[in-house]
Amino acid sequence: MVDVRPMQIGELAERTGLSIRTLRHYDEIGLLRPSARSEGGFRLYTADDESRLLLIRRMKPLGYSLEQMGELLSVVDGLEADPSDEALRVRFADIRDEALQRREDLRRKVAAADEFVAQLEAR
Repeated sequence: MVDVRPMQIGELAERTGLSIRTLRHYDEIGLLRPSARSEGGFRLYTADDESRLLLIRRMKPLGYSLEQMGELLSVVDGLEADPSDEALRVRFADIRDEALQRREDLRRKVAAADEFVAQLEAR
């Protein structure tokens, strides 16, 4: 059975490896809003919120700014609402192409770092 109970901020932070402070900041800037609040005012997150947060977390190593992350999420949300929106489909393709380029740049940097470490270990 799938656990569908909402998570409080601490559980979401633990599950995603991000800090509570980061999650609060994302809420403040509108990048990731909790799906609900408890009667006591605690943030409550769903599995969908967790998936969205993991998408955000995966963008960080590629050097995306918070603004760029927000733009991607806006495009994704727009496509979920209207998959036939051609302008959004084009923007999504552009974002995907940029992500592929960023990943390749990161791969080259990791290869250079590996060479550097190998040189250090050879001494």
